Amino acid sequence: MSEAATQDAGVAPQETALLAVLGRRSVVLVGMMGAGKSSIGRRLAQRLGLTFVDADAEIEAAAGMTIAEIFATYGEPYFRSGEQRVIARLLESGPQVLATGGGAFMNAETRAATRQKGVSVWLKAEFEVLMRRVKRRATADRPMLQGEPAQRIRHLMDERYPIYAQADVTVMSREVSHEIIVNEIVAELARVLGAGLTPAVEAAP
Repeated sequence: MSEAATQDAGVAPQETALLAVLGRRSVVLVGMMGAGKSSIGRRLAQRLGLTFVDADAEIEAAAGMTIAEIFATYGEPYFRSGEQRVIARLLESGPQVLATGGGAFMNAETRAATRQKGVSVWLKAEFEVLMRRVKRRATADRPMLQGEPAQRIRHLMDERYPIYAQADVTVMSREVSHEIIVNEIVAELARVLGAGLTPAVEAAP
C-alpha cells in the first residue's frame, strides 16, 4: 500500500512510517486459543490499513470442512501439515495481519517462514484469562480442548509458551479494551522494526 493510499485510508503518519519499514512482510499473530488473535487482529488491521486474514478460516475454506471435522476425520498430523502449507501460501501474499491457530507456531517450518516473510507478535495471556474466554465458546469447536479444558490449557501453555517466546514481539492480552492492546502492539512493532529488523527490500521486477 502506497503512502498516499494509507493516508487516504485514514492511517496516521506513525503507522504509515511503520508500514514503510514493514514492506511486504505480514504481521503474524501467535498465541493460545482465547488470546484474542482474531478480534485484536481485526482492530490492528484496521489501524494499519491492512487486510486481516484468519488462517483457520482459510484452512476450512480450502478443505471444505471445519477444523473439528478435519481433526475427527483425518487426525491432527494431517491438519498440521495442511496448516503449514496454507500459512506458507498466505505469507507470500503480504503485507497483511495474519492470525494463526494456537499450534501453528510450533511448526519449525512455519516459524522459519514467519521470520522470513513476517514479524511475529505473541499475544500472551494468563491461565485465568484464557479459561474465562474459552468458557464462552463451546469446546466442540476446539479439538485441542476435548476432555478437561483446564488441564488441557495448562498442558498446552507449558508446551507452547517457550516456543511462543521466540516471537519478535510479546504483548499481554488481558481484560482491557482492544484499542489499548492495539496501541501496545503498534508501539512494540515500531520499536522492534527500528531496533533490529531491517527494512524489507522490494524484489526487482
